[in-house]
Amino acid sequence: MPAEPTAAPAPPVRVLSGIQPTGRFHWGNYFGAIRQYIELQTAGDAFYFIADLHALTTVREPARLRQLVHDAAVDLIALGLDPDRATLFVQSDVPEVTELTWLLLTVTPMGLLERCHAYKDKKTRGLAADAGLFTYPVLMSADILAYDATVVPVGEDQVQHVEVCRDLAGTFNHLYGDVFTLPRARLVEAGARVPGTDGQKMSKSYENTIDVFEDPAVQKKKIMRITTDSRPMDQPKEPDGDHLFDLFALVADPAEREAMAALYRRGGFGYGEVKKALVDAAARHFAGARQRRAELERDPGRIEAILAAGARRARAQAGAVLDRARRACGLARGTARREGA
Repeated sequence: MPAEPTAAPAPPVRVLSGIQPTGRFHWGNYFGAIRQYIELQTAGDAFYFIADLHALTTVREPARLRQLVHDAAVDLIALGLDPDRATLFVQSDVPEVTELTWLLLTVTPMGLLERCHAYKDKKTRGLAADAGLFTYPVLMSADILAYDATVVPVGEDQVQHVEVCRDLAGTFNHLYGDVFTLPRARLVEAGARVPGTDGQKMSKSYENTIDVFEDPAVQKKKIMRITTDSRPMDQPKEPDGDHLFDLFALVADPAEREAMAALYRRGGFGYGEVKKALVDAAARHFAGARQRRAELERDPGRIEAILAAGARRARAQAGAVLDRARRACGLARGTARREGA
């Protein structure tokens, strides 16, 4: 009998994601993205970058940008990203990505970018939109494709950009052959939308954030000012969908969540009681990260060494992909590399 056909091996998992250093990380960043990074760093080969090139569309103070990049690196490691398991680097330390962006721009339809929501939202609100914002999805595509990523953990607002990446990679591959790996987005359902202090999605632009590492007294003040409804204290309340309960559920352990849900359904409590419980649960949840962060800040050379090593690994991978793309579309073989790459 003929042998059964052997199934092709599954492609290796390679995770890629980036986070902009446009401000200190808040709970929305952590529960919507960073927690995924940490979970996925053991699932395969992982590349995570601090997106300082993307940040240039909003951060125009050089010293502030440098500080935010440093803070982002320290925060990520303190929160659990392990440089021995994942490659952590700064986006601008890999210049191959900007050349790859140009190659992708040559196959990008204007209409595709005009439909992207970040650009459309600004235009709808009558705000000026520069070419950096307009071509943001192409740079993001280059960020993904440069590392042969197969999985891209993103928030809801970035899923469209992963689809754009797949479209551009597909067009390039159709024109020039099998050059790029097509990635897929990974959205974690729980925590994908973290409510802010006003009940809207937590976002710096809404000024409704709770920062992960802010001063505990400042954080407590923010939590105690969270907006709530005006229902009487003795009225039972459904916890699901209540943004104060949703925030508590993120940082509390399972037993605490069940007890709080029962209190909501029983009634006879005040929101101040929930807010105090939220302050305490948040302090416990992030206590270990706060301690690790303090230790890291005492050794700034360690952070620089981690980022330098990450950049070397990232450039080696991005250089190989760029060489492949250059050869495919007819450019001279090879690509200039900085010394030490």
